[in-house]
Amino acid sequence: MNRPPGLSTRLKLTLSYAGFLLLTGALLLAVVWVFLLRHVPDEDPGSIRRKFAGAIIVSTNRTELLRGFAPAAAAALVFLLLFGLLGGWILAGRMLAPLTRIADAARMAANGSLSHRIRLPGRKDEVRELADVFDAMLEQLESHVTRQQRFAANASHELRTPLAISQTLLDVARNDSTGGQGELIERLRTVNARAIDLTEALLLLSRADRKNFTREPVDLSLIAEQATETLLPLAEKRQVTLDVTGEKTQTLGSAELILRMVTNLVQNAIVHNLPSGGTVTVHTESQHDASVLRVDNTGQPVPPDLVPTLTEPFQRGTQRTRTNEHAGVGLGLAIVHSIVQAHNGTLTLTPRPTGGLHVTVRLPRGDGDADRRPLESAHLVPGAA
Repeated sequence: MNRPPGLSTRLKLTLSYAGFLLLTGALLLAVVWVFLLRHVPDEDPGSIRRKFAGAIIVSTNRTELLRGFAPAAAAALVFLLLFGLLGGWILAGRMLAPLTRIADAARMAANGSLSHRIRLPGRKDEVRELADVFDAMLEQLESHVTRQQRFAANASHELRTPLAISQTLLDVARNDSTGGQGELIERLRTVNARAIDLTEALLLLSRADRKNFTREPVDLSLIAEQATETLLPLAEKRQVTLDVTGEKTQTLGSAELILRMVTNLVQNAIVHNLPSGGTVTVHTESQHDASVLRVDNTGQPVPPDLVPTLTEPFQRGTQRTRTNEHAGVGLGLAIVHSIVQAHNGTLTLTPRPTGGLHVTVRLPRGDGDADRRPLESAHLVPGAA
């Protein structure tokens, strides 16, 4: 929440305490004036005469003076004590009421209710800033829990599907007396391979989310070359041209995870491309604040409202062109997004006006970016060695 600036809590408490002290001093001075100073005459000390209770007192006596002043001062102190306790109790309650609301919200969150928000009114100060930060934390936590619950439900469904297919195939084979074991084995092998791929993808996604990996210098340009060389047979089959350009671009992270990230991006660009004659361009470069990887591919136009859902788990982009043998498990871009986040980077997906996607990955720069080398353009075409 954007709030206009206001007095800080520390200043408010300081002014409150100073006000009570000022009031206390004023009351003490008033008591002294009413019960003591007004009875002291302005005459020469040699001829002091003071009137008290209608009588003429020729000489003053400290005992008599204290006897008249002490009861009034004691009564004033008792009043100040009671007034200070009452006023301090009310003031402290008003000042600490926001903290009580924050504590109640934290208690509700601990009991499992993440939808509650504090929404503390008033101008911005330390306590209201704390409440706003707590609201933001609850919002992120609720969103994270919702995503995890949705992911768990989708993962359970995806894992149950190959198991159900396997069970069906086994039931059919048991009731089929004509044989055909070779076809059954091949189908079971396909279903089992899909279940293994899905399990490995889930494990990789979990590892990236935990950020449980060792960071080391990684050259994005070499990773890009390795990924495109691995996927060259797929590009040849799809009649897609691969272009790898750029310069030495270092970052810090896991070489294995970054390779998987680039491989998923390039494979996604190849699969979701034109039926033939498509292109995929992979470019790396170093900027003053980041190491950048760009992947562009041709293809059918991508609806803008579909782009934000592509990084969600098990969202396969059904409106995009792809081959059945590479339909995937729906975790490719979700894994890319998790790996980028685990490396404190950013992932941007932008539809190209002519069709296809423009993907930009920005990762923190490594320590070795000062030593740059040009990366010769690698133009990989179908049929290349």
